[in-house]
Amino acid sequence: MRCIRSFFVLFLVAALIGSAGFAQSDPPDSSSAETKATLPDAPAPSNAKAPADPVAAPAPSLDGKQTKRILGIIPNFRSVGADEKLPPIATHDKFKLMLEDSFDYSSFIYVGLLSGISQAEGSIPEFHSGGPAYARYYWHSFADTLDGNLMTEFLYPTATHEDPRYYTLGRGGFAKRSYYSVSRLVVTRNDQGGRTFNLSEVVGNGSAAGIANLYYPTPERTWTKTGQRWVTQVGLDGFANMIKEFWPDVNSKLFHNHY
Repeated sequence: MRCIRSFFVLFLVAALIGSAGFAQSDPPDSSSAETKATLPDAPAPSNAKAPADPVAAPAPSLDGKQTKRILGIIPNFRSVGADEKLPPIATHDKFKLMLEDSFDYSSFIYVGLLSGISQAEGSIPEFHSGGPAYARYYWHSFADTLDGNLMTEFLYPTATHEDPRYYTLGRGGFAKRSYYSVSRLVVTRNDQGGRTFNLSEVVGNGSAAGIANLYYPTPERTWTKTGQRWVTQVGLDGFANMIKEFWPDVNSKLFHNHY
C-alpha cells in the first residue's frame, strides 16, 4: 500500500499547489438562508432569462465541472460537478459506475502505474523481482481495485441505499473545500437526497481488505496487515476526494480545460 500512498501524495501536492493560488476565498455570508441544510450540489437560483437569439447565447462555463478522467489516466466517473443537479442513482447505474471505474482503459493504465511503483519500492518481498514480479503486482493491484469498487460503489450502496458519487463543493476557500472533501469519508447522500453515515466507504473498504486475504501471500494476511490495508485505503480515499474537489480548478487554470 505504500506505493498507492506515494502516488496519491505526489499528485495531491501538485494539484493543491496549483489550486491554492486560485481557490476562491470564502464569500461573505449575505443571507442566513444559504446556511440551511441544503446539499452542496443544489444549484443557486437564477432569474436570468435565456437570450432570445440562440446564436448569440454565451458558451456554457466549464468552471467546477468534473471530467470522466483526471489527466486522462485516473478514473473519475463518480464525481459530480459543482451545482450539477442529478436525479437519484438507480441500482443498475451503481453497477455501471462500478464497471466504468474498474474496466475503463484509464483504470488499466492507473493500475499499471501503481504496480510499477509498488515493485520499485519492493512493497511485497514475496513477489521477488523482474517481469513475473510485475505481473503479480499488477493482478493484485487490479484485484484490490475491483474489490474496493465492487464493495463501495455497488454492493454496499445498494444494500444501504447510499449514493456512491462525490458531489463537488466547488466554492469557498481552500480550507473549507479541503474539510468538505475529507468529511465525505463519513458523510454521504442517500438515495432520497438526504445526508447519512457513509457506511459504504468505511465498512465496504473493510470488507475489501478482508477479501484480499484470499489472494495475498500468507505474511500479508495477518490482522495487522488487513487493518493497515483498511485504514490506508480509507485515508487514500480522503486524498482522492481532495484531488477530485480541486481537479476542475487545476484543469481550468493550469490546463485551460484541455482534459
